[in-house]
Amino acid sequence: MAEIAESGGGDDKGKKHGKKGSARIDMTPMVDLGFLLLTFFVLTSTFAKPKVMSLTYPAKTEEQGPEPPKVKNGITFLISDDKVFYYKGQFYPVGNAEGKPATELIETNFGPEGIRKILKENNTYVLNKITELNGQLSKKQISDSIYKKKVIEAKGDKEALKVLVKTDMKAKTRNFIDVIDELYIAQIGVIAPVDITKSEQALLDEKLKQ
Repeated sequence: MAEIAESGGGDDKGKKHGKKGSARIDMTPMVDLGFLLLTFFVLTSTFAKPKVMSLTYPAKTEEQGPEPPKVKNGITFLISDDKVFYYKGQFYPVGNAEGKPATELIETNFGPEGIRKILKENNTYVLNKITELNGQLSKKQISDSIYKKKVIEAKGDKEALKVLVKTDMKAKTRNFIDVIDELYIAQIGVIAPVDITKSEQALLDEKLKQ
């Protein structure tokens, strides 16, 4: 509210003048309104939610325990010193007992035409499922909760691509994060950071020398 404070009229010579007023603004109601608006926006605003990605870590096994299951429908990425290599399926060293052709490492890069393209080409099952679910959601054929549930089920399906990420002692943290980011973009549901084997390390060292 505004308050008018009147000042006295006249002077020492007896002359009369019009009364002058000075306005003083009381800001108390404005402060109360400011707090009300602040409280309203705090209670109604949606804060940014942290984006997290779940990683699946395999259980530790005893050194003399049974051999780990073979990798089916999977890709393994090997990271070392700003470089990334990959191979598909099960790893077979030179002269393996099963007589399988030795695994060959293929070099790629961390950009859209590297890891992202590889994942997109090999994870078509999940990507097609998600595209179908997006269409159903946009047409309001399914609810948000059903949509999220079906996306999780698609990523965990046996037909979905599985990815193993392995690093050596020369690997840099930013390279590992770049790979994880690409896996998130490609809608990979099963990710397992595991230790690199001696055979894989030997093959990786050989590729790095070339």
